[in-house]
Amino acid sequence: MYTFDYQRPASSAAAAAAFQGEARYLAGGQSLVQAMKLRLSSSERLVDLGGIAELKGITAASGALTIGAMTTHAAVAQSADVRRVLPALAELAEGIGDPMVRNMGTLGGSIANADPAADYPAAVLALGATVVTNQRRIAGDEFFTGVYDTALKPGELITAVSFPAVARAAYVKCKQPASRFALVGVFVAQSAAGVRVAVTGAAGSVFRCQPIEAALAKSFTPEAAKAVAVSAEGLNADLHASAAYRAAMISVMASRAVAAALAR
Repeated sequence: MYTFDYQRPASSAAAAAAFQGEARYLAGGQSLVQAMKLRLSSSERLVDLGGIAELKGITAASGALTIGAMTTHAAVAQSADVRRVLPALAELAEGIGDPMVRNMGTLGGSIANADPAADYPAAVLALGATVVTNQRRIAGDEFFTGVYDTALKPGELITAVSFPAVARAAYVKCKQPASRFALVGVFVAQSAAGVRVAVTGAAGSVFRCQPIEAALAKSFTPEAAKAVAVSAEGLNADLHASAAYRAAMISVMASRAVAAALAR
């Protein structure tokens, strides 16, 4: 690991002020610290957000959930409010990694990292969430911009994510057994505004699957989702799965997600 300056501010304002030069925010550290240990990443300064109480917590009001950026996956999974308002989100959090990852990893850290196979990006996109930062509010549709890339500006700090309640939702993934990252994960959400289907793990970044959305808008059934033939063009191919396999699994996972949503 390369040498770096370490700071642990007590407020969001202090964290933003400490972000100078080649700095990085440190949230749960489940990705960044490992990359730094292997010398795949380096920074002049790490600004540890772990001591900022205002970035933690979950509130439910006006038909929405607001979750602080430093709230852990375990806290989301165990929250009575999340299980009541958006049970699909609690189940998604419960399926991330292993107990250590869930107790250390955070919502804000996950979406800021924007790993192509991470779970939370699918929820942000499918639920039409809003990412709140210390500078602005960013619509979920505009947040993820590419491989490990987001709309965040240098030094911009995620403070919370607001998830609107929906009529039905579920997330199902075909996971890589060792890491539990998604080979293909599909989050389906149905609301008064229509149906949204977000796919993670299958491409360089999370994306909405319009063909399945169109099919489910006509018939919100597992059969309708499974009948859609998704194109393999542009999908990932690696030692774990081919692009064609991932394309086939998108329809299968979407079908299972619809069945889970209808079963609530």
